[in-house]
Amino acid sequence: MRIGHGFDVHKFGGNGPIVLAGVEIEHPQGFIAHSDGDVAIHALCDAILGALCLADIGNHFPDTDADYENISSRILLGHVVDLMHKRNHEIGNVDITIVAQAPKVAPYLFSMREILAQDLQTSIDNVNVKATTTEKLGFEGRKEGVSVHAVALLKQANN
Repeated sequence: MRIGHGFDVHKFGGNGPIVLAGVEIEHPQGFIAHSDGDVAIHALCDAILGALCLADIGNHFPDTDADYENISSRILLGHVVDLMHKRNHEIGNVDITIVAQAPKVAPYLFSMREILAQDLQTSIDNVNVKATTTEKLGFEGRKEGVSVHAVALLKQANN
C-alpha cells in the first residue's frame, strides 16, 4: 500500500461558473488557471502522483505548455490513473476536503463522488468528498478562492 497527499489552491477571477471535482457549479467568478482550474482534481492528481513518487501535477502538465490550456482536469486525471495502472496499482480509497466559504458545495458532493469514482475506475464507496469553511478567516473566508486537500491510498492491483 502507498499513501499520498495533495494540496492545491485557485484564486477567483473573471466570469463563472467554476468546476470542482468534475461538477460545474454556478458562481459569479471562475478560477484563474491555465486549465479549467478544477482545484479538487488537481489536489487528487497530486495525491496519487505523490503515492507513486512521481513528483507532482506541475511536472506532468506544466502551465507553460499550450497543450494544457483550458483542458478539462478530468483528462489530466485520466493520464494520472493510467500512470497508476502502469505501475500495477489501483485506488484503495481517496478522501478530499474542499475548503471554501463560497460557493456552497454540499448539494454537489454526491455528484462529485460519482464522477471521481468513474474517472478513478473504482467504486463510489472508495471516494469521499467533503467540504468545510474557514469561519470567514483567510483567503477562503474572504471568498477570494478555494483550496483542497486530498489523500489517496493506493494498493497493488490484483491481476
